Amino acid sequence: MKFYGYNKCSTCRKAKSFLEKKKIAFQEIDITEKPPSATLLKAILKTGQYEIGQLFNRSGVLYREMNMKDKIKTTSESALLKLLAEHGKLVKRPIVTDGEKFTVGFDEALFKKTWKS
Repeated sequence: MKFYGYNKCSTCRKAKSFLEKKKIAFQEIDITEKPPSATLLKAILKTGQYEIGQLFNRSGVLYREMNMKDKIKTTSESALLKLLAEHGKLVKRPIVTDGEKFTVGFDEALFKKTWKS
């Protein structure tokens, strides 16, 4: 299982703590150094659980600096996926995946449902 997160992110720490308490093993990947690929992000969208806008860290500094709120409305999905894959700080975190299932962000109820030990 892969865990794309950021050590300074409190949401990531909560998600990590949840998985550790459930004794679920995962490989931690620093999302700022190695963002998820466009292919992985596209796979998340294919599940139908998330829309492209939900993959963005809307409270991030880079999101505001790049004026992404307006760009999301007018930019193609493939261009947005490319941006996310290039800029880990734009990506909502954490992203957790076992290759088949995905969670974006941390919602305890969703984690309980998705990541059963």
